[in-house]
Amino acid sequence: QVHLVESGGGLVQAGGSLRLSCDVSGRTFSTYVMGWFRQAPGKEREFVASIRRSDGSTYYADSAKGRFTISRASALNTITLQMNSLKPEDTAVYYCAARNEGSIWGPVRWVRPSDYTYWGQGTQVTVSS
Repeated sequence: QVHLVESGGGLVQAGGSLRLSCDVSGRTFSTYVMGWFRQAPGKEREFVASIRRSDGSTYYADSAKGRFTISRASALNTITLQMNSLKPEDTAVYYCAARNEGSIWGPVRWVRPSDYTYWGQGTQVTVSS
């Protein structure tokens, strides 16, 4: 089992920044790719960014490019999402996810919720206008 715990959400004004963290524990040896998703009320869960834990290679949704940065701590047990220039449309519950298959140098471009096996409980991000 892999356990994911998100933190860092909150209320921020438009144009502000937030930093989300995802603490990863358990049997993490096969979680080669991690991702962040978000889900707004009444909408489907959507991909935000992904990272390959071996070398930090990243992939972003168009909505996140230039504003969000996904990274991993040197110990590889924490994944962060730095969000800048936040907009009201970024308001959502943000989820950390882990993909439990693949290889250490496999693709990083996994964008469907079904591509991931483990999920955190989510953290609310609210951006006021």
